[in-house]
Amino acid sequence: MDGVVLTPLKQIYSQNGNVYHALKSSDPGFEGFGEAYFSTVKKGGIKGWKKHQKMILNIIVPVGEIKFVIYNEILKTFYSVCLSQKNYQRLTIEKGLWLAFKGVGDDNMLMNLASIEHSPSESISVDIKDIDYEWTSL
Repeated sequence: MDGVVLTPLKQIYSQNGNVYHALKSSDPGFEGFGEAYFSTVKKGGIKGWKKHQKMILNIIVPVGEIKFVIYNEILKTFYSVCLSQKNYQRLTIEKGLWLAFKGVGDDNMLMNLASIEHSPSESISVDIKDIDYEWTSL
């Protein structure tokens, strides 16, 4: 889907603890730094729909498994991907696309490395039922 990029990320395993890469300033998808935050979602819980008007998202899932669904309302198309330690990639989402996500694992956490600081007036949210997507799988 245009405006969505999946980037495989490096995991370095060590006897005393692992390192999970996230984002470098030289990486595609890096459009500046506004803030970084973590968000959790319970197993079976769904958060969204949200559309950012300026923010570019760079999402990584270091804990658990989360299914992400992106919706392009102009083309009426969906894109989905599950991220986890087993499928450790960075999901870059351009502004103007709708995003929702569902917790698949027992404990789920994402990190977003956002291009700008969060501002409530910068995004639009609608109820999960307002965009017709079948969430029963996963």
